[in-house]
Amino acid sequence: MKPFTLLSLFVSCFLISCGGSSRPDGPENLVVATTTMVADLVREVGGDAVVVESLMRAGVDPHLYKASPADVSKLNASRVIFYNGLLLEGKMTDLFARLSKDGKAVHAVADVIPEAQRLEPEDSEGHPDPHIWGDASLWALAVDEVVKGLSATFPESAAGFAERGAAYKKTLEGLHSWAQYRLSTIPTGKRKLVTSHDAFAYFGRAYNIEVVGVQGISTASEPSVADRTRMVDFIKQHQIPAIFVESSVNKTLIEQIGKDAGVRVGGELFSDAMGEPGDMETVDGETYDVGTYVGMLKHNVNTVVEALK
Repeated sequence: MKPFTLLSLFVSCFLISCGGSSRPDGPENLVVATTTMVADLVREVGGDAVVVESLMRAGVDPHLYKASPADVSKLNASRVIFYNGLLLEGKMTDLFARLSKDGKAVHAVADVIPEAQRLEPEDSEGHPDPHIWGDASLWALAVDEVVKGLSATFPESAAGFAERGAAYKKTLEGLHSWAQYRLSTIPTGKRKLVTSHDAFAYFGRAYNIEVVGVQGISTASEPSVADRTRMVDFIKQHQIPAIFVESSVNKTLIEQIGKDAGVRVGGELFSDAMGEPGDMETVDGETYDVGTYVGMLKHNVNTVVEALK
């Protein structure tokens, strides 16, 4: 049995003091999501029928995120909770299980991804890679879990959820096709993406790019000196023109590896969090908001193409 942590004690006491499953004052249609990507997905499906709040903000690493007392209050005040799952929010998994046991509606959007389509890196100790949003076609599957979860909690708005979900899935399918075409312009020999950690494996599989991360799928572990040396050797051996930092991971490691390998940093990629809402970017005459999932993926694709082609 796992030790009863201080956070677990706080959650239990908080729920008991609030009368078990009863909610404190708050919007009747409040929905809470963990990461910025999940929150964006819920907003697209929920529309004006719900009020969506994200626990995490731009630049926040979900692997290391710890729920604060304010977060627990917000979760308890919500009608339904959405999170990524597959241990992305590692330090919050027990909290979600406890809330679900106490009657809260809790949904992991990654649960709908078929096991055959999940990636399981060698160093993941049997846990699937949680970074499914790297593949827009997989992220489109997650729409179904949001439609189902919202419809169960707000049945009076189910028709609207289904309609918006279907429309957004078409948007994501179009985004997937665009990304495939855009990344196909990179010469075959230059299709190698070096980043801080293995957050882009689904991206690489979907868009035919070899992805190499200095760290594993979680940023909780620290790369060894040998890991850094192997990465420098790999970059030199394959004459990689550029490597990339990540918005939610400390940039020092990649910058030092780039210096040691004599290669430039090709730009910043959004890995475990989207950009700031309203931060607009224009490439080839197209303008998009990097604070949305669509804009985030477009930024990543365009950044990789411009640096490697």
